[in-house]
Parts: sequence; structure tokens; C-alpha cells
Amino acid sequence: MTRVAIVTGGSRGIGRAAAERLAADGMAVVIVYAGNQTEAGKTVEGIKASGGQAVAAQADVGDENAVAAAFDVAEQTFGGVDVVVNSAGIMPLGTVAEMDLEVFDRIMRTNARGTFVVSQQAARRLRTGGAIINVSSSVVGLRFPQYGAYAMSKGGVEALTLVLARELRGRDITVNTVAPGPTATALFLEGKDEETVANLAKQAPLERIGVPEDISEVVSFLAGPARWINGQTIRANGGII
Repeated sequence: MTRVAIVTGGSRGIGRAAAERLAADGMAVVIVYAGNQTEAGKTVEGIKASGGQAVAAQADVGDENAVAAAFDVAEQTFGGVDVVVNSAGIMPLGTVAEMDLEVFDRIMRTNARGTFVVSQQAARRLRTGGAIINVSSSVVGLRFPQYGAYAMSKGGVEALTLVLARELRGRDITVNTVAPGPTATALFLEGKDEETVANLAKQAPLERIGVPEDISEVVSFLAGPARWINGQTIRANGGII
């Protein structure tokens, strides 16, 4: 039986790399995207061109009805769901004093509520032997200025991970989080000059910025062979903290 993965935020960056890696691992993949249908389509076509199986489903991860419909697509197209990767996220920056609270609410809706809503469907629908993989950020530990709202949203994701792992006792479903460090995605690079990126690269002992494939390798591990890792947060950041 082919295993089936749902990847939110699968049209770009870490989500796309995760979807491509899971497809290469032999899974059928549902690419959930918020609004960029063109990029989602490119991801699907790329997977198919490599011999994999993939479809796209549009959904605001904060909308429980849209998320339920995306799970329906997975079940109707491929027969069920085994793996869920919660990769959808936004990262507007700003100090606590100056951040517009409407922006704060948007961050929380996508990053915190979105992960919760998707995890709720996953908890209800995943087949035995499944895996839920959340995506946090190493900034939860680094605590850079201006990342307060973002770090707060991702800290909640890490807290949810062990709670859900315990709630799924007896189901043979693992729940883990991967927390990337600075990674060369459009989300991370936006608004940063070359000097800023170079300084961040120097912080890790490996002296480089991560690439999406570094993170998708960990996702693949947690989605497949890593059955004894559960309720954990893995900081994939080259040793930055």
C-alpha cells in the first residue's frame, strides 16, 4: 500500500522540498497551498515528471472546513492519509512595541491556529503507523529581536507536539517537530541584505546557511524509519544553538 502525505505550504521553500523528498521516497503527496496556484502546480508537475504521484489542494490552514476538504482530497484520490507535514507559515517581523496587532493576529492564525487545525484533522484521520511532522524554528531558542510574534507562534507549535503525541497513545502515530535554523528560502531571505545573511551563516560551526534539502532530509527520516522518536523537537540548524 502506498503511503500518502499531506504537506501544507507545499508550493515553496521547505514545504516544496519536503513534498519532493517524500514523493521521491515513494509516497503520494497532496500539496496544500494558500494562494499560489502557479507554484503549487509546478511542484505537482515536477513530482509527476520524476515518476511520483501528487495533486494540489487550496486551503487556508486556519479554516477548518478548507483543511477538512484537503484531507478529503487525499482520501478520495489516494485512499487515506499516513503523514502530515505542517510547513505553512508566515514571518512578518517587528518589535513588540511597534507591531500592528492585525499582523500579530495573521501570524497566529497561520502558524499557531493553522498547525492546530491541521493537526486536529490528522489526529482524527491518520492511519496506524502514521507520522505528524510540525515545522517550528530555531529562533524559538535564539530569540532574536523583532521575532517576538513569530517565535511565540512557533513556541506554541513545539508545546503542542508532545501533548498530541501523548494524546495519540496506542495509535502507533508519531508526532515530532523539526526546527530549522536560517535556511535559504524566499521567506527567510526577504528583506535581508548580503551582510546580514553572511553574518548569520558564520554563527553555525558549519559556517553556512541551510538549504531546504537539509530540512527535507529530517522530514523524510521522521516520516519513515524514525518510529522510536516521538514528541521531540529536532533543531536542524548546523549547530547554531
